[in-house]
Amino acid sequence: METHENLLAGPPPTLLPENAEARQMLESGAKAADVAARFPAHPEAWAALAEEYFAAGHAVTSYAFARTGYHRGLDQLRRAGWKGHGPVPWEHAPNRGFLRCLHALSRAASAIGEKDEAERCAQFLRDSSAEAARLLAGN
Repeated sequence: METHENLLAGPPPTLLPENAEARQMLESGAKAADVAARFPAHPEAWAALAEEYFAAGHAVTSYAFARTGYHRGLDQLRRAGWKGHGPVPWEHAPNRGFLRCLHALSRAASAIGEKDEAERCAQFLRDSSAEAARLLAGN
C-alpha cells in the first residue's frame, strides 16, 4: 500500500525539548537571572527577565532580555527541525518560553519606538501560535 504525504498541509508543529531542571528552578521561585546564568539557552528564563524589567519600566533592558531569549529559542527551533515557518504550539509547555520572548520583544520594541519590529514580532507570534498571541495579549 502506498501512502501519500499531504503537501498542502504545511509543516508539522515544532516541539522544543524540555529542560526540567531549569523549569523546576523557575517554578520553585529561583530568580530568573540565576536560572538564565545557569541555563543560558533556556528561553523561559529570558522571558521572565524581559517581563520583570518591562513591568519595572525598563523597556530597553526588557528588549535586550527578550531578544536574547528569542535568539536562543530560534536556535532550538532550528535544531528541532523548524524550517523558518510553521506552528509552534503553546500547548507544548517547552515552547512557551520562546513564545513569551516573542511577545515580550514585540511589546518592548513598540515601547522604544521600533514600530516595524514590533509588528513583525506580533505577526510571527500569531503565525506561530494564535493561542499564545491571544493569551499573552490578555484575551
